[in-house]
Amino acid sequence: MEGAAYAKVWLLDAPNALDRPFDYRIPEHLLGLVTRGSLVFVPFSNSNKKRMALVSEVADFTESPRIKDIIDVNRRVTLSEEQLAVCDFLKEYTLCTTGDAVRTVTPPMSALKSATNEKSIVYARRTDKEYSPRGGKQKALYEALTDAFVPVSELYELTGASSAQLKALRAAGVAEIKLESVWRNPYAEIKVDESKQNVLSEHQKKAFDTLCSLYDADEARCALLYGVTGSGKTRVMKAMIDHARGSGKGVIVLVPEISLTPQTVGLFCSFYGDRVAVLHSSLSAGERYDAYRRIDAGEVDVVIGTRSAVFAPMKNLGMIIIDEEQEHTYKSDMSPKYHARDVAAFRLGHSKGLLLLASATPSVESYYKAKSGTYTLVELTERYGTARLPEVYIDDIRKNALGGNLSPYGNLLSEKLLETLESGNQAILFLNRRGYNSFLTCRDCGEAVLCPHCSVSLTRHKHGRYDTLLCHYCGYRSSIPDTCPSCHGSHLAFMGYGTQKVEEEFYEKFKGTLMRMDADTTTKKSAYDDMLTRFRAHNSDVLLGTQMVAKGHDFPDVTLVGVLNADSALYMDDFRAGEHTFSMLTQVIGRAGRAEKRGVAVIQTMNPHHEVIRLAAAQDYKSFYERDIKLRKAFTFPPFCDIAVLSVTSHSETDCSKCAVEIFEFLKKKTTDEYKNVPIISFGPFEATVYKIDERYRMRIVLKCRRSKKLLALLSEVICTFGTTKYKNVVCGVDINPTGI
Repeated sequence: MEGAAYAKVWLLDAPNALDRPFDYRIPEHLLGLVTRGSLVFVPFSNSNKKRMALVSEVADFTESPRIKDIIDVNRRVTLSEEQLAVCDFLKEYTLCTTGDAVRTVTPPMSALKSATNEKSIVYARRTDKEYSPRGGKQKALYEALTDAFVPVSELYELTGASSAQLKALRAAGVAEIKLESVWRNPYAEIKVDESKQNVLSEHQKKAFDTLCSLYDADEARCALLYGVTGSGKTRVMKAMIDHARGSGKGVIVLVPEISLTPQTVGLFCSFYGDRVAVLHSSLSAGERYDAYRRIDAGEVDVVIGTRSAVFAPMKNLGMIIIDEEQEHTYKSDMSPKYHARDVAAFRLGHSKGLLLLASATPSVESYYKAKSGTYTLVELTERYGTARLPEVYIDDIRKNALGGNLSPYGNLLSEKLLETLESGNQAILFLNRRGYNSFLTCRDCGEAVLCPHCSVSLTRHKHGRYDTLLCHYCGYRSSIPDTCPSCHGSHLAFMGYGTQKVEEEFYEKFKGTLMRMDADTTTKKSAYDDMLTRFRAHNSDVLLGTQMVAKGHDFPDVTLVGVLNADSALYMDDFRAGEHTFSMLTQVIGRAGRAEKRGVAVIQTMNPHHEVIRLAAAQDYKSFYERDIKLRKAFTFPPFCDIAVLSVTSHSETDCSKCAVEIFEFLKKKTTDEYKNVPIISFGPFEATVYKIDERYRMRIVLKCRRSKKLLALLSEVICTFGTTKYKNVVCGVDINPTGI
């Protein structure tokens, strides 16, 4: 088959067992268009079903006896060599398929199966040709045309004409039309503020100088910028962005929550204008695609976004900043199950750039690496300017209950909230549970009312006059039953409280206005931006919300923070429960008193003497770290090992259980034979914390191990073996170092 052109392609919808290259002929009309990194359409299997595939290699011969032609090529998306390297990294590091990797690296709307229409503005102008228009609207349009191009939308509005009259003028040769592509950028209206200055304190200047020396070293480096809440980490980051831009390099800034994006985008757009691009899931497909194109075209110096922005196609990348680096949202829970920090380190290893991690409560793993010298530790120990850390009160809410106060607002919090409202200041209330009541229980049998599709209790939600029970996992809804589904008793009672009930009781107890920010109130595209803008403008006295209000925000008039239930994450079945609780409390406490006004924080808890809560109230991260690192070393948890979780899910409970047992036995056999040099401590199989979700049963096998090529080879063998066995309705997966077990 000499003389022809051939391509090796990887199907994008292939399972693990078929994730390998296939040879195809490049037809003559596609020669030159199909290159390494192209996305092509190919016929596959006996049915010749049209599939999308990635071209990994182009050659002038093939050894395949049977060969088919490529159907077409996607002309909008071609992966660069760096993107192909990132795909290979994701496949090796997370054991995902080629398709999962490609869909992650390319634009969110992907432009893979259908092109996204580009937004254009139509302009028109008059030519030199003489013409006598017909009809009133055509005459008005003709007279409105000038020798300069004008948007036709303005001409239509001015004259009352339509496309029919313009079409006639164009056919007569007296009107010329041009199309001009427009970037869909919802942040384009934010203008550069020339008066805005980024003044560093002496303390911040020392941190900046240290980071500059790392950046200028012309080799891949990683630094941890650790600073107390309100210490001005963002100012140091801004100075580092200026330094990188000054060297001709681009910067990616990652934030953990979409709710933090408006504040970060507003800040950096006020400095850099349209040299900023934004990537996050609340943007439309067209907006994300245009941001991708702007970055790829080199029209952007700074990219801001959530986790997936780490894949932004910036060609001259000098630095990636990960703000609030400890947040679990940087770890993907869908294939590929990557951590943004790992992808950032890989990309900067190639470009010899600086990875800057920033947090007031770093992850234990990151701080351990900083203390051991793997990362460079840069500290900010003082709040910026005149701001002081808030005064923190720990309130034992058991005493409130004994005194007859069963409200979410304890006596101390109520007192402080009244003082705040009377003084004209603002408050943030944090409760990490949405809905009205936590669950509905039967007083006869003690059972909670469960979702019929998941092994979790239903949460009560109020929508105006309507009361419903909602499953937060599968979305199942039902009306409130009159009797218990288990014993048919009639003594049902609602227990616990969520943000809806807290909001309702606020208006019963206080004179003021409250804005609720949770998953129920932020469904619209611009909800985050609008709510935070209105709160900053004092359109509301109190901002009540879940974790999206707990970190990163800077409101100068917030002088009170109330944590309604500090115990919600403290006793989770996870070795990181203490770390998550400490981080959450420290971050939300830090929202108070960030300007000249002194702040106050009230932590409501049933465990007032718990060491984690005490250390968070004192903002004493270093003591917390020393406590937690000793526990992790004693029980061999990260950073002293890696943890791999093998998951087995199925609609059949029997198949799920049997397959999990067989995988466990398979691992035991392999680790005593060809993989005997791979150190593994295995646990399981056992039921997942939430055993059933949306009618799928879930089993887990947990491995304490060390990530290595041999370990990844073993895990890959497990996935491939049990993806093609008799358990056809079972799905097996692996997650290395998940955020929860």
